[in-house]
Amino acid sequence: MSKQLSFNQVKKAHLKTLKQYVPVVAKVHGGTHPEFHEVKKLFDAIELKMKEAGSNKPELEEEFTKLRAVTNDYTVPGDVCESFEAVYNMLADMDKAYHL
Repeated sequence: MSKQLSFNQVKKAHLKTLKQYVPVVAKVHGGTHPEFHEVKKLFDAIELKMKEAGSNKPELEEEFTKLRAVTNDYTVPGDVCESFEAVYNMLADMDKAYHL
């Protein structure tokens, strides 16, 4: 049985990479996957709320609910790069950890 990572552990593991990948993926894939612009807006909102919350757990239920809808539960399109896939996987990890 594997131990589930806390939200703060997942945030620490993924946030730096997400901050790098999300703007690039939006620029590269935004034309063919316009939904990713909404993903970027939601990620930016999540990042801001996490920063404002400091060491406290931010209220992100609305953002994760919208992310699940926009991404079809983080389903990776078949015509995207590994960075796009990585963003969806990292966001899904954060969503899961948030709800533990």
